[in-house]
Amino acid sequence: MMSAQENDLITRIAPGTPCGDLMRRYWQPAALVEELAERRPVKPVRLLGENLVLFRDEQGRYGLLRRHCPHRGADLAFGRREHGGLRCSFHGWLFDVTGQCLETPAEPVSSPLCRNIRQPAYPVVERSGVLWAYMGPGEAPAFPAFDCFVAPDAYTFAFKGLWECNWLQALEVGIDPAHASYLHRFFEDEDRSKAYGRQFRDASADSDMPMTQVMREHGRPSIEVEPTGYGLKIVTTRDLGNGRTHVRVTNQIFPHAISIPLSQEMMLTQWHAPVDDESCYWYTVFTSFGKPVDKAQMRAQRLRVYELPDYRSKKNRSNDYGFDPHEQEHKTYTGMGEDINVHDQWAVESQGRIQDRTKEHLGSSDTAISAYRRLLKRSIDQVKKGERPILDVGAEEAARIVGPLTIDGISATAALATYAADTDRRRREGAQWPAQAAE
Repeated sequence: MMSAQENDLITRIAPGTPCGDLMRRYWQPAALVEELAERRPVKPVRLLGENLVLFRDEQGRYGLLRRHCPHRGADLAFGRREHGGLRCSFHGWLFDVTGQCLETPAEPVSSPLCRNIRQPAYPVVERSGVLWAYMGPGEAPAFPAFDCFVAPDAYTFAFKGLWECNWLQALEVGIDPAHASYLHRFFEDEDRSKAYGRQFRDASADSDMPMTQVMREHGRPSIEVEPTGYGLKIVTTRDLGNGRTHVRVTNQIFPHAISIPLSQEMMLTQWHAPVDDESCYWYTVFTSFGKPVDKAQMRAQRLRVYELPDYRSKKNRSNDYGFDPHEQEHKTYTGMGEDINVHDQWAVESQGRIQDRTKEHLGSSDTAISAYRRLLKRSIDQVKKGERPILDVGAEEAARIVGPLTIDGISATAALATYAADTDRRRREGAQWPAQAAE
């Protein structure tokens, strides 16, 4: 258990908070590229407790500005995109992507007012179907050479979803290997031909044994956590008997991402971007090592579950997440359908908007949770002292941070020491694009 003060320290991210100061040292996912693909590419965004407006100008440059005009406070999300920027509809003040005021048309022609006005703005870059914003001081860190960032566009697909809870409990469900044997338990093993793009529905590597069977029948995993240059590597093993062991390697990428295997040829990397203290968006980039991603199929799968424009799950708190007692008895452990993101959403939202960790009791299966919280508190302290936290690196160092390794497979128990690395090497050697070697 922890104190209320410690819980506040590691969860609250508003401007001026210790954890908020840490989060602002990293690129944050602000929107999907597809969200600004409409005829009017202007979108209100709330990120790290700040109200902002994201837009693309006529030259294709992206800007992220404070949402309310510095003149009289009108909402720039209703502005006009024209003449190289975003123009407030109240008095016509015009701002470019850097926040510089370009015109104050109601003022006298000789007025110097425009030159002295700059709206707070954040730089925005596009990576792997996501628009990223840097909201911190000084120079932004470089993007690591992770597979999801270096893979060609045809081999990645990005999507997102809204969860109405604090970012930390959203992240923590992703670094909890034990929950998959329960929360994501399926009582039947689905036809593998229907498994494309769906987690825990394929077979483990080096085996025809469905992942669902592994998770269902082996609920007491051994979990080891290893510090890395990007965060934490989590190695989970399940003894299957007869000299075989199921091996699953996942990662926590600091500060609020995970990378996990989706299938034998695909992995996903997921960030949990705080909207504010009580809600967050998960952003996922799916990366294929085999053939190009079928983006239309992946998107159609998710739009059966999520509604635009807010990317809210159709199954949510308001309708008990689609809970069906008959399904819970016969088909799934939760009775909430087959989409595991809905299972996770129920788990983390049911903890409350901000989980009260003063009442929790952690066990040995929570070793990754404990390790991450220590890393988070240590990094908050580093920023307070003016030091650079983990993964806040320049281009040269970022280029050496590759992978990270993700594996879901079955090994001969005697070969465990080298199984994950050998499996990853084989996958990369057979990749259809030049994947980099993991650490």
